[in-house]
Amino acid sequence: MMFKGYPQFENFYKNGVYLDNAATSYPKPQCVIKSINDYILYNGVSSSRGAYKKAMEADYMVYETRKWIGELFNHKKPSDIVFTSGITEALNGIMCGMLKEGDHVVTSSIEHNAVWRCLKTLERDRNISITNVEITKEGITNPNDVEKNIQQNTKLIVFNHASNVIGTIQPIREIGAIAKQHGIPFLVDAAQSAGMLPIDMEDDNISILAFTGHKGLLAPSGTGGFVLNWDGDIKAWKSGGTGGNSADPYMSEITPNKYEAGTMNMVGISGLHASIRYLLDVGVDKIHNNEKEVIAYALEKLESIDGIRVFGTKDPEKMVGSIAITIDGIDSGKGGSLLDKKYNIMVRSGIHCAPMLHKIMGTDKNGAIRIGIGYTTTKEEIDYLIYALEELLKGELA
Repeated sequence: MMFKGYPQFENFYKNGVYLDNAATSYPKPQCVIKSINDYILYNGVSSSRGAYKKAMEADYMVYETRKWIGELFNHKKPSDIVFTSGITEALNGIMCGMLKEGDHVVTSSIEHNAVWRCLKTLERDRNISITNVEITKEGITNPNDVEKNIQQNTKLIVFNHASNVIGTIQPIREIGAIAKQHGIPFLVDAAQSAGMLPIDMEDDNISILAFTGHKGLLAPSGTGGFVLNWDGDIKAWKSGGTGGNSADPYMSEITPNKYEAGTMNMVGISGLHASIRYLLDVGVDKIHNNEKEVIAYALEKLESIDGIRVFGTKDPEKMVGSIAITIDGIDSGKGGSLLDKKYNIMVRSGIHCAPMLHKIMGTDKNGAIRIGIGYTTTKEEIDYLIYALEELLKGELA
């Protein structure tokens, strides 16, 4: 394709522009790729399954990954950090392991299905009750509204830190303070914030932080877990081998073994090991500031186009890099498909596993296009996106 007056876009068209970082970050840092490759080539064994040299090296890698995750989130006890297949397993395991018949939960109105479907299933199967706290038109929760909805049987407050659709950052520190004051555990879904926003489990009053590796933590898919900063009981949701106390017919009650039955995803954890070290060395603050600059640039450009509607706060200080838009006269699914087929621009169209938020936005029937800005996204790539959107609005490709 020829781009009259824009020869710099030829390279973007040829190689593609990836703007779906809210789903999975790409590309991964070279150190992550190297770590995975080195593990497969030079180690390749399981953790907690042997006393020979390679097994001990694998054990230490897992321990060091836990330790560095603790550094990233300001939690000092590595054994409180549990690995799972991702944040969905972590959130489901926590909520199913905590909530009992008749319990009440306070949550936001913009939760991802990883939280919402689990809660609805527990509502059906265990008769729990759920309160969704209302949000402003920008997608922000008023912490006072959380406190107003606490009941005698409220056993959990669960909130996402940042929306996967419109990027809005929730006031988790203030919500966590309210939860602490009432003695209620506060579970934070950090899928869209870990690695992108500074998180301090102590200052932010977080009881349990659930995280995933494949987004802002820049690790491979199939990695994630949770960090426990709470001494209440969460029942284990699976049983099996841990490499220790094998004669005992029941799972250990000691964390993290209690929740880590079966062979770990050692290939994934080797990548997570490198990505967490990368984030600690570069600094989440620096990554966040770089992303804010690109977010601000994208918002300014998008809002200047007649026919593009931008949802959410539109304030780069109050959001991460998920921007939801609609294009006048073009269905979101078709718009996303045209961006891919005609321009090699990769975005996500649809409901984004967040049906409640789309209903609030009024996009629950036709969805929206999500632009997912990541740590490698450049202003030049945003210029190319803007060019493509303007061409779509001209009707040349509709």
